Amino acid sequence: MPETTLRELLERNARHADSLPEGYFSAVETAQEPAAVSICCSDSRVSQEGMWHIEEPGWLFTPSTIGNLVWDRHDGELVVDGSVLYPIAYTNTGVTVVVGHTGCGAVAATLAAVRDGERDVPPGVAKCIGLLEPVIEDGLADDRIDPDGESTLDQLVEYNVDRQIAFLRDSDDVPAEEEIFGFVYDFQGVYGDVRGRAYLVNANGETDVETLRTLVPDEFEDHVHRLIQ
Repeated sequence: MPETTLRELLERNARHADSLPEGYFSAVETAQEPAAVSICCSDSRVSQEGMWHIEEPGWLFTPSTIGNLVWDRHDGELVVDGSVLYPIAYTNTGVTVVVGHTGCGAVAATLAAVRDGERDVPPGVAKCIGLLEPVIEDGLADDRIDPDGESTLDQLVEYNVDRQIAFLRDSDDVPAEEEIFGFVYDFQGVYGDVRGRAYLVNANGETDVETLRTLVPDEFEDHVHRLIQ
């Protein structure tokens, strides 16, 4: 298990700052118009800038939430989470990406809560689990998902990506022309042999694999895969 100190944090930041070329922030110092917003699960093993190979500031807006949730509860109603909606509504991204990942701890914790009532967690985490519970309950009741199989957890991760996208597409706060893509980031070899690949599982609500493959260049057909058929 890695450990760190204040000194190491300062040293790492110094190396970061020293590595930046002159004018690195010039184009974005006073405003931002990122190309895309990527909503990913908050997990130390899943780097949003890393998975999309981002090398310049201002290209990607990167909110992260437990279980890549795009919604929150306000006055008893589900609404698009502000950290997600802000870049969509105010920075003209045009493209939104929802990214789940294999072995998701948030989905695993919610699955345990649904099955066993296990929720010995702080209130803030319990709230997120509560927001995910209806998704997991519906997923377990879906005939396409094996509730007791080896891939149940990762099938539910994929199912959750589908549900988050459906919510965004149904929201009046999200422009109808917004392109919304769903991926699962695989660092465990669940979808294929390439660790670190983001597999396309949903495009604007479309989940048929053969149809999805027609949307990508030929050389990326093996980047399209679904566990739920």
